[in-house]
Amino acid sequence: MSAPSPTTAPTATKLTWAQTLKVYAEPASLRMLSLGFSAGLPLLLVFGTLSFWLREAGIDRTTIGFLSWVGLAYGFKWVWSPLVDRMPIPVLTRVLGRRRSWLLASQAVIMAALVVMATTDPKLALAPVVWCAILVAFGSATQDIALDAFRIESADTPHQAALAATYQTGYRLAMIWSGAGALWIAARSEVPNAALYQQGAWRTAYLVMAASMLPGVLTVLFSREPVARAQPQARNAMEWLRGALVEPFAEFVSRYRWHAVLILALIATYRISDVVMGIMANPFYVDMGFTKDEVAAVTKIYGVIMTLLGAFLGGALALRMGVMPVMMLGAILSAGTNLLFAWLAGQGHNLYALIFVISADNLASGIASAAFIAYLSSLTNVNYSATQYALFSSMMLLLPKFVAGYSGMFVDAFGYSSFFTSTALLGAPVLLLVWLASRIK
Repeated sequence: MSAPSPTTAPTATKLTWAQTLKVYAEPASLRMLSLGFSAGLPLLLVFGTLSFWLREAGIDRTTIGFLSWVGLAYGFKWVWSPLVDRMPIPVLTRVLGRRRSWLLASQAVIMAALVVMATTDPKLALAPVVWCAILVAFGSATQDIALDAFRIESADTPHQAALAATYQTGYRLAMIWSGAGALWIAARSEVPNAALYQQGAWRTAYLVMAASMLPGVLTVLFSREPVARAQPQARNAMEWLRGALVEPFAEFVSRYRWHAVLILALIATYRISDVVMGIMANPFYVDMGFTKDEVAAVTKIYGVIMTLLGAFLGGALALRMGVMPVMMLGAILSAGTNLLFAWLAGQGHNLYALIFVISADNLASGIASAAFIAYLSSLTNVNYSATQYALFSSMMLLLPKFVAGYSGMFVDAFGYSSFFTSTALLGAPVLLLVWLASRIK
């Protein structure tokens, strides 16, 4: 199978491990570390951490469940990605450039919404918190669009895996901070011997989270804008819409022809085992009798560290072996480690077994994610990087999220062990798709 490549990669040369690892100390990699932190910070602040806050404030579980739809902003960011790709922001784009102006604007929206959320008590007025959460999610999804384009345009194809690894490192560190860190700050801001729910403690936590966006803001301000590529001048609105909306998708299809169907199928299913399993992970921990402290320490902190190790390993292996072999390895490991959860279901409350399973699962997830991000980056045409990457990264979640919606019903009917085994089997077709996609030259 063959299809023209969007970019011409330089001839691969055999690198020593020292040369391979040195790429992580390059300025582009360090920038991705900081910007990855800004990208990962908002996610839990409108999901896990927010749900903890709302439940403590007495909000019912049904309402909290409906509020998870805020996350649809991430699944449909491709809708407005052409605007981020092509439309300038008055004054700001002229000063900072196309990518940095959108990054800074989205970061400002996130910080402002977090500040307003911090000063609002959901126990007294839930609607403002909901609208702020929507703004945070929208700003975060927009930041993702601009950041993906910034990353893709900042380095050549061989370095994309390393940038993906450092991006994931910052992202995962931010999730530790916005998850375990926010809860820690709120707990230590409470007044002793007072009521269980204290809005002041959450106000402090969310204000600190808003301030935690500042390293990303400074990175944007002190970074160089990637080299701008000339865009064709549109003579009217219809011509602009065709160039912004239609051409990015048409270019991908025309470049890969019928292979585009295979590639899109792979994108839509590659992470299905992890995503579907992950929805039932926290209920599983609760039903197995693990305490909040145990789950936080093992899954939110230690587990994230293992994911980071996996991401660095995946990035390094991709540099040495190529992206597709590491994608195959990641697909095998991601499906296989779900079987370990099926084994864990029969172990009862066993903390050491939990640590072992989380170690394997998160290491596999890191390897798969680093290779997958590099693969998605290699598919984009630099002339449409924001729009095309937003489409790919949205597609990789829509089907898994839809299927995951039925995970609770499956567990109720068949139990955890059968559920985890079934999620592993969902990964079997992915292996065939990776093999077929690896033959596209």
